[in-house]
Amino acid sequence: MVASSTARGQLSELRRGVLEHCVLAILREGESYAFEIVRVLSQAGELLTSEGTIYPLLARLRRDGLVTTSWRDSEAGPQRRYYRLTDSGRTSLTAFGAEWSRFRDAVDAVLAERPSDRPRPRARQRATPV
Repeated sequence: MVASSTARGQLSELRRGVLEHCVLAILREGESYAFEIVRVLSQAGELLTSEGTIYPLLARLRRDGLVTTSWRDSEAGPQRRYYRLTDSGRTSLTAFGAEWSRFRDAVDAVLAERPSDRPRPRARQRATPV
């Protein structure tokens, strides 16, 4: 049970680290409102644990100048706040994408290797007294 809860905690940390850029990637395709962003993240699986995490994230992205917002009427009820990627958001996403590819490849390489395939660390040799 401990291993399972530890793995869930680690997954939660990974999720927090990449969720911002996943939202920016969704907005790269065009503007969207929060519920639609949640739907896309939920369909991807493993990226969103609750809808409540997305609203503070969107507010932070707006404060940081990575997205802008506008209000629009909705046929289904009250107005919706739409989010749009800014040039700064696009730059941030591009930079993250390059770093993520290298990071993912390194992690995949380590996880895929068998211990016998890894180079063994050399033991330090002690200097022998003369």
